[in-house]
Amino acid sequence: MSVELDPWLLDRLVCPATRTPLRYDAARGELVSDEAGLAYPVRDGVPVLLAEAAWPLRPN
Repeated sequence: MSVELDPWLLDRLVCPATRTPLRYDAARGELVSDEAGLAYPVRDGVPVLLAEAAWPLRPN
């Protein structure tokens, strides 16, 4: 089940590691930092931007 993120919020979120913008991958339910090579989960519509919650990007 994919959750939509508020576009206003998405425009303001940045990767905590690199301070660069994140993109939302609705199919996987994660926020992606291409710069850091990390993905952050979105749980019940709430982005979890903690280093310990992130995982390395999976190949497409």
